[in-house]
Amino acid sequence: MTIEKHDLVHEFPDHQHTIRHLKMNDRHFARLFEQYNDLDSLIHKMEEGAEPTSDDILNEKKTERVQLKDALFTFIKEAEAVS
Repeated sequence: MTIEKHDLVHEFPDHQHTIRHLKMNDRHFARLFEQYNDLDSLIHKMEEGAEPTSDDILNEKKTERVQLKDALFTFIKEAEAVS
C-alpha cells in the first residue's frame, strides 16, 4: 500500500505562488513550513513502519500536523487578502 505524503504544495495546489513567496519572505512562515515538512516526513515513516511507534503517538503527531497546516493556511489566506 502506498502512503500519501501531505506536503503543502499538494495540500494547497492553488496557493503554490503564495507559499513560495511566504517561504522566501516571512521567517515565521518558513519556520512553521519546515516544522510541518519535518512532521509530515516523520508521520510518513511511522505509517510505513520505518519508525516504530504506537497508535496513540501516531494520532498525536497527525493532530499536530493538522494544527500546523491550519496555522499555515491562515498565513496563506491573510497574505492573499493583502495582495
